[in-house]
Amino acid sequence: MGEKKFVVALTRTCGSGATYIGRKLAEEFGIDFYDKKILRLASDDSGISEELFAKADETMKKSLLYKVTTKVYEGEIIPPESPDFTKNDNLFAFQAKVLKELAETESFVCIGRGANYILRDFPNVVSVFVYAPLEQCIRTEMERLGISRKEAEKHVNEQDKYRREYYRYHTGKEWESPYNYDICLNTGELDYDRCVAMIEEYLKIRYGIVKEDYVK
Repeated sequence: MGEKKFVVALTRTCGSGATYIGRKLAEEFGIDFYDKKILRLASDDSGISEELFAKADETMKKSLLYKVTTKVYEGEIIPPESPDFTKNDNLFAFQAKVLKELAETESFVCIGRGANYILRDFPNVVSVFVYAPLEQCIRTEMERLGISRKEAEKHVNEQDKYRREYYRYHTGKEWESPYNYDICLNTGELDYDRCVAMIEEYLKIRYGIVKEDYVK
């Protein structure tokens, strides 16, 4: 059987191990893994500096806007002549445009960026929510960042709060609802490599996609 284009869109809680899972899955299939590389691609596509995209990410983290409103993404892009061209919502739209163009041309794994919502109408997209018990996430981040337990707990809570609000703002949906995902994986019960194997098995069962068709 020949290659089918597919996307695995990962959403995750901080410290759950999703980045390892995504990178390993991409490596197994010999395809790209996109995380913040999307910012660079969106910058190339729009002509807006990558630094501005990164700054928008940071601005959103501090914004109270998420708490009071939503701006559900509907595919629109503001033209360059508009004074709102570099506003945060338009920067998200360029990231979404890049994800859609990638999904038309290649198979890949991506993490975050609301990709499961953006690509919801594309064929062969598997949406995965990766999470773990809070205590495990805190310990993971303590080790990864070399910080105290108190600092790690604050970091995990802040990251998850931001991701929850980011997702709600851009999609109008609840980040942790299982209804948004094909698979929910608890890395407190399954190690990372078994999670990779489960996603591979799901791809095989649902779409007939096997890594042997991709790794040459």
